[in-house]
Formats: sequence, C-alpha cells, structure tokens
Amino acid sequence: MVKISGLNACNNVDSVLSAEIRRQLFRNELSLYYPNSVKKFYQKNYFSSPWIKPQSGTGNTWQAMLLIDCVLQFGLAHDDYHPHELSYSDLHSILEKPVTVSIKRQARFDIMLTDAMLNLINNLHFGKLNPYFPAGKIDTLSAGFQSVDALAGALQGDNFMTAVGNVQPKSKEYTDMQDHIRQWTGLYTGDCYAIPESSIRKLAINMERLRWAGIDSGAYIQINIPSYTLDLYEPDSTYCFKVVVGKPENPSPTLQSHVTYFTTAPEWKVPNKIFRKELLPKALADSSYLENNHYALYDDLGAYIEPTADNLLLVKQRPKKYRATQSAGCDNALGSVVFRFPNIYDVYLHDTPEQQLFKKNARDFSHGCIRVEHAENLAALLLKYDNATNKIPALHKAIAGYHTLNFNLNKPVPIKITYLTCIVKEGEVMDYKDIYDLDNRLEMMLYNVTQQITME
Repeated sequence: MVKISGLNACNNVDSVLSAEIRRQLFRNELSLYYPNSVKKFYQKNYFSSPWIKPQSGTGNTWQAMLLIDCVLQFGLAHDDYHPHELSYSDLHSILEKPVTVSIKRQARFDIMLTDAMLNLINNLHFGKLNPYFPAGKIDTLSAGFQSVDALAGALQGDNFMTAVGNVQPKSKEYTDMQDHIRQWTGLYTGDCYAIPESSIRKLAINMERLRWAGIDSGAYIQINIPSYTLDLYEPDSTYCFKVVVGKPENPSPTLQSHVTYFTTAPEWKVPNKIFRKELLPKALADSSYLENNHYALYDDLGAYIEPTADNLLLVKQRPKKYRATQSAGCDNALGSVVFRFPNIYDVYLHDTPEQQLFKKNARDFSHGCIRVEHAENLAALLLKYDNATNKIPALHKAIAGYHTLNFNLNKPVPIKITYLTCIVKEGEVMDYKDIYDLDNRLEMMLYNVTQQITME
C-alpha cells in the first residue's frame, strides 16, 4: 500500500478542484455577469481556486463575502452579486468540512464568488448601467481599466476590502457622496439594510452617474444640468459660471468630450428643426423678419434665396431642402463666442444675447445647447490654461469688433456634462430639481425594481 502524505493529498485535492473549475467554465454551465473576464482570470492562475483555501476569519474570502453583504455602502444592490449562490453556511462547510461538500459545488461556489467580485469591481469603477461601457463591452476590453488585474492585485495585497474600494472614482464630488452614504448605511456600526431608503437611493443614483462621467484629476470643465452651473477646475483653482440648459422637450445630453477650440463672432448655422418650427413661421408672417434679424436663406445646393413672400411659400412646401444662417453680431443667437467639442449630439457651449435669463433661478430654456454667462471670461481662462496668455488681447479685440477668429487649444480641455440631482457640500446634501424626470427610472434600473419602494 502506498501512503499519501498530507501535502500530496492537499495538492491532489487542489488539482481536482482546478480541473472541475476549468470544466464548468468551458461548458458554460453558469450564468455569469462577466464570463470572458472570469475565464481570463482563471486562465492566468492555471484555474487554481483563489477562495477555497485555509484562512482566518479575516481572510480574503470572508472579506469578499462581507463586501457582498454591504454593497449598499457603495449605493449598489445586494441582488446583483449572486446572493443565492454565495451563502455563509456553504462557505463554512467548504472551508471547515470540505469532505462534506462535493468538488462540483466547491468549484461552482469559487466561480460565482469570482464573478461577483469582478461585477462589484466593474460596478464601482464604471457603474452598473454605464451607457458608454455596458457589461458586454467591459467584458471584452483589451485596454484601459481591467477588473481581472484589479481583483488579482486585491488578492495579493494586505487589505482586500480597501483595494476593491480603491477602484472607485477619485473626484471630490464622488468621495463626498461615498463618505455620506457610508455613514447613512451604518457601515461603522456593522449594519446593512436590505432595501435603501429614499435619501440613500438618491445619493446612490448620483454616485452611479459620477461613475459614468470619468472625472479624474487635472483641469476639466463640468457642466451640471440640474444645478444650471459650469465649473472650470484647474489644479489650484475653481471658476464657477451660470448656464442655461435645454428645455425638458429639448434636453441637453450628458456626455464626455474635449473642448478643442472656440470661435469669436461665430456665424450660426440654424438647425433645420429650429428653422422649420420657429424661423419659417415668423418669416411667413413677416417677410422682412429674416433680413431684420441677419438671417440668410440658402437651398440645399448652397444658392442664396431672396426671402420674398413668394419664395418663402415655395420654401414652406419643402422646408428640409433649405437652410438658414445668422451672421455675427450683437443679436446672434450664439453671442460673442462659441466653444466646440466633438459629440454625436451636435451640441456646443456658447454665449447668448439673452443675458437676462441668467438672473432666473430655473434656467432650462435652450434647444439643447448650453449657454454660459461671462463667456468671454471663460475663453480667457482657457487661453491662460493653454499657456497662451499673449492671445487674450486678440480675443477681447475680436469680440469687441465682431471679428470671426478661431482659437485652437494646444491642450484640449476635458468637458463633462453631468446630470446630478444632488451633491454633498460641506457635509450637507444639496438637492436639485430633477428637471428631465430621470431619477425614478434610473433608481428602478439600479435596484431591479418595477415600482417605487417605500420604507415602513
């Protein structure tokens, strides 16, 4: 009879478990959030188990389970991390009485815990419902942030929970919300709630939005739609401006881009929808309207059309074949300067002749583009940040004389348009009106509910 040493027996069990993990992964038997990432993680580790190994009550496996229990401290939902697959009773049996649990069940538990952690790491970094990075895209990313690497690093570090938490955004807005929701969810007393309260849910959905925004350190412009504000952040300064945003029927979009240049005394190419619904009816009522307001009319071949009453009646028959432009001047809808940044929505940031709108508290009046108060000051700040202070006199001269000039930025400035209906400022939550009625839908999607949940 051959006697097998304890070490050899342990190695044999590990080998069998690894083989079973590999078998289950490649037979696609499990419903996983990130199947490709899970396979990649195990392949890098030769399918060995990261969780099923001797450890104290503060070991990585127990820390991972505690994170799942208390995901509400991050504004996330417990149901998204395989709670029915990952029970403490199963874990106790697997770690303390492994002979009572089949290798198949052990492998399944190990894989599901890996997927839960990858899902949590991705949710903390990208957000659960990121429109730019949906789960399917994240699962096939070959560059940028990698949850597989983040999980491997957390497992090798000294504090697993801290390492996982460190994948979150680093912006002050986000960390202030995170600190506040952590206190509200009772992290310091060890309590976690099964269902978030309404105040917690509001913080949670805005934390989710900040995960989408990709805000990092350095200089950037942030426009927050519900607060009607623009903030220019520089490493040692913040400059604040009022803005006008889109009406509920013409909402301004959230997006990420870079301001690459701005133009003084711009010509306005009127969007066809605005031409058809607003300008053309006014011109039909008064054939001098276009000329009096410095608009020129062209057909789709670029030929100028004299805005006579007869011509305007012809335009009315096929309005999509015509376009209007407004020349530079004090009454130009874009004002004295327009800031350009690439985006699929064809929106931009610009000055406006309607300065009286900035005196109102609610400022949702535009067709979707963003109007900014003191646009000339913003342009000068961008030139200063671009190490082009010498161009500021030319900027002021061009604006004063209605001269059209392009100012290209050597360092394009990131611009983030966000939709935050609350922020935490000096320890207090500041609420803003949900002007586009987006909170409720996002809350239901984030917490997998079909109706509002009320705490008793």
